[in-house]
Amino acid sequence: MKDLFSKRWFRVVIGLVALVAMYSMARYQRRTGPTWPVPVAETLAGAEVSGELIRTQPGDEDARIAVTVTSAETQGEVVWRRYPMPEEWGHLPMAREESEGTSELVAYLPNQAAAAKLEYSVRLWQSGEEVTLPHGGTAVIRYRGEVPAWVLIPHIITMFFTLWIVFRAALGAILGETAVRRFIPSILGFLLFGGFFLGPLVQKYAFNDWWTGWPFGTDWTDNKTLAALIAWLLAWWIARKWPQLQRAGVIMATVVMIIVYLIPHSMGGSELDWESMEIETGRAPSATID
Repeated sequence: MKDLFSKRWFRVVIGLVALVAMYSMARYQRRTGPTWPVPVAETLAGAEVSGELIRTQPGDEDARIAVTVTSAETQGEVVWRRYPMPEEWGHLPMAREESEGTSELVAYLPNQAAAAKLEYSVRLWQSGEEVTLPHGGTAVIRYRGEVPAWVLIPHIITMFFTLWIVFRAALGAILGETAVRRFIPSILGFLLFGGFFLGPLVQKYAFNDWWTGWPFGTDWTDNKTLAALIAWLLAWWIARKWPQLQRAGVIMATVVMIIVYLIPHSMGGSELDWESMEIETGRAPSATID
């Protein structure tokens, strides 16, 4: 197997396999976690209801909560309160908006400070029937600042390019490639640039904090990046001190990296403490759900 690494076609194949693994992880990251919208597909009194309930809101605009309806008789409201505050629920009536043959029921949750969260549900009724979305609970939306594309796009590309190199190094280590330690400086370089230079910039724009992980906080996103860096620094040290163990070091650090990426993005992220700060919420929830 070692001899195959001298052939260019085999190295290309290994690189493509690593690319597929990276793409699969990217899709997983995109579709999991607390910011991915909650899909809606419902039938109410014979009419269809569809759409997505958003769970993140950038910028300084109110959050647009909308569902598409096929019946002119469907009515609704958004029921909401600050999260995780045990307070009265507020009610926002949903207005009908028509656009290019599509009919939507829409309400706007008031804009909040960065890292503030609201929980909400959509209550619809028609012809004596009623449904509350999402089923079995509420959707939680987190507000954040607008992150410029020149920061966010390079951050995302760099982090997943790092993961591609990680998978390439791991495949080499598993299949017996001898000099896998040559990948470690590139992994560390891209990880430092994407996670510890661009990452804090994203955090600053989004939540007005440079770093909220250890030792200053418990933000999972920051701590995951820190765990990955420590693992690859350890792999680098092992490869320098005991070259014969470089493959084991790479595999160990890759396992840590995979665990890091399997934890959904933004899980356990920045969250405003309502009780410690006086926040202007725009509208105080006071009505009780019927």
